[in-house]
Amino acid sequence: MTRTSGRALGALVVALALTASACGGDDGATVQGVKLVKKNTLTYCTHLPYPPFESEDQKSGKVVGFDIEMVDLVAKRLGLSVKIFDTPFETMRTGASLNAGKCDIQVGGMTITKDRTRFMDVSVPYFDVTQAVMTKKGAGVRSLADLKTKKLSLGAQAGTTGEDLAKREGFDPRSYDNANAELDGLRTGQAKAILVDDPVARYWLRDPANAGLEIAVNVRTGEQLGYWFRKGHNPELVKLTNQIIQKARADGSYDRFYAKWIGAKPAPGVGS
Repeated sequence: MTRTSGRALGALVVALALTASACGGDDGATVQGVKLVKKNTLTYCTHLPYPPFESEDQKSGKVVGFDIEMVDLVAKRLGLSVKIFDTPFETMRTGASLNAGKCDIQVGGMTITKDRTRFMDVSVPYFDVTQAVMTKKGAGVRSLADLKTKKLSLGAQAGTTGEDLAKREGFDPRSYDNANAELDGLRTGQAKAILVDDPVARYWLRDPANAGLEIAVNVRTGEQLGYWFRKGHNPELVKLTNQIIQKARADGSYDRFYAKWIGAKPAPGVGS
């Protein structure tokens, strides 16, 4: 037997340890086949605020919402704690946050589009959504065409499918960094109308401070929302998330979260 020098033996031990880690050994960063960016933790990327899907509770300081409750079911199945990373929406829709290793899963009311699926993996759809045109009451808007006829300015959150829709319809929308800024733009008259996901608009209307606003138009775009993952990196997490979505629909958890954060479910065929 050839003897190995102490230095060579040490290098061999290190190499074997690295190989075991790469093969998914019990290093704490891989749980039930799911790869984690942080040991013992499922990390979410999101862009705050976007109620009712995710926003910071003013009393507790915790991030709460429909998406958070749904994805927490994944963390519970894996026996993991949760960390939430707030990041610009641009880094979410391009997959930059996932690729940079900032998070394991993205939650943010993100519509499934062909362009986004080029850069990221996505769960099964978990929510059907329409686009809502919000105005102040009495604006007399009943269609997108009315906005043009009345020459009313339109706003939307930057990088969203609402902004994309506005541009496709020939508008030059004012862009807002987040949903709250968009709402403030409408409140202050900076924009005479805004385009936003219908559940967000309905959540805002639950606040008495927004009693002077209304959903003037619903535009059915056939959009569906999904949860997002680094491309080709974490198939077991994608699989588990899909299972959790299906189970939540079957056991009533989904309906409870929906009632809590969004309200009464629309009639079949109406959309969310």
